[in-house]
Amino acid sequence: MRTAGASIVLVAAVVAGCSSQGTSQAPAASAVAVFEGARLITGDGGAPVENSAFIVENNRFTAVGRKGELSVPSGAARVDLTGQTVMPAIIDAHGHLGFLDMANGTMSKANFTRENYIDHLQRYAYHGVAATISTGTDIGELAYGLRDEVIPNAAIIRTVGRGLAWPGSGPNDPSRNDVPYAVTTVEQARKAVQDLAIHKPDFVKIWVDDRNGRQKKLTPELYQAAADEARKNNLRAVAHVFDLEDAKGLVRAGVEGFLHSIRDAPVDDEFIRLAKEHNIWITPNLGGINRASLIRPTGTPAWFDDPLVRETVAPVMISARTDMYEKRRTAGAPAAGGAQVFDLANTRKLHAAGVRLVLGSDTAGDSNRWIGMMTLVEIENMVAAGFTPAEVIVAATRDAAAVLRLDQLGTVAPGKSADFIVLDANPLDDIANVRKIAKVYLRGQEVDRAGLRAKWQAQWGKATPTH
Repeated sequence: MRTAGASIVLVAAVVAGCSSQGTSQAPAASAVAVFEGARLITGDGGAPVENSAFIVENNRFTAVGRKGELSVPSGAARVDLTGQTVMPAIIDAHGHLGFLDMANGTMSKANFTRENYIDHLQRYAYHGVAATISTGTDIGELAYGLRDEVIPNAAIIRTVGRGLAWPGSGPNDPSRNDVPYAVTTVEQARKAVQDLAIHKPDFVKIWVDDRNGRQKKLTPELYQAAADEARKNNLRAVAHVFDLEDAKGLVRAGVEGFLHSIRDAPVDDEFIRLAKEHNIWITPNLGGINRASLIRPTGTPAWFDDPLVRETVAPVMISARTDMYEKRRTAGAPAAGGAQVFDLANTRKLHAAGVRLVLGSDTAGDSNRWIGMMTLVEIENMVAAGFTPAEVIVAATRDAAAVLRLDQLGTVAPGKSADFIVLDANPLDDIANVRKIAKVYLRGQEVDRAGLRAKWQAQWGKATPTH
């Protein structure tokens, strides 16, 4: 930022401090600020507003337009953003929170604490993410309770609670593999959904994946029962899917979205027709840190050298990933897994056909998917899969907010929550510029990125290396 006037908007954030994990975030009273001079990408798909101005009052956008054309309230603080770009804060529609210790890289149930869960939400916020959803691996009541809290310097959380899977065929990581409801009968499928309904989860998640033939998977009879029971309880159903034929069956069963795209075969015209008829949405999940198209001859992706990595990722985790890339390079192994044979091509085809694709990173699905960074890398992956930078910004903001029913988020527009990112470079020129973050504002208040960074880096020296 170019002026100190932003502090007027940030009164509550300064008082709370980044280390606070209180249950509420006080509004900034009658604070008013006008942000002027930036290139503004509103998130609605329209052309950017050059030399823009927007007013934030009581943590919401109240007016958006061009500099000099708005009626600015008397006494408003003025924040000069000349030369910078503003876009809406990001919505990540596929995550798994709580299990990863970002100080040492361990995945464990012992890590699933309120403190660690909030740490993950703050890491999302640091990278410009306003909200995410935890998809099927939440233990107990923690995530349900956090939905009702507004935590300083943290993203909003939504949750599906526990997912449903054939025993052992849910999440790959052993620390979470037994968390979903184990379902082998129609009665168990219905009972699991009934148990979930008490908590009013944001979705019911159904895993349908044989894990490359290593496991059994839910049969059509079982996932149809789960989807039907969700409908009876006024809940929306989504699915983790791998095979094309399962995807078709799940659409017919009534799921509204997929976490992962089809990875066993090229999508066909029948699936595209079904997806469009049922207004299906999909988070492609294009491989995070292993995306082959982004790997350089040196064996590492370009983003691996980004300052964001060194700011937020423990050296022990960076070292482990460096070793992995080097082993792959010297062995001549592919930079990406076998499932990625189809995912880029299928994403291109689905996008070209007009199927709804939204951002979802599968962050912290394991210790390789670093919280926050993987969200930004997935944006770059989607451009590699055929999106224009402008299109992927919409998919990562307005459209992702819509599928999570977060109506207050996703665009810079009057009445919306003032959640936005200030960038030092234009992502419409190069989507990698989403990583050049100068400031993040959530609910009208600046995220204390310096304080969060200091907290994380102080933890590194105390962590026990595990890799």
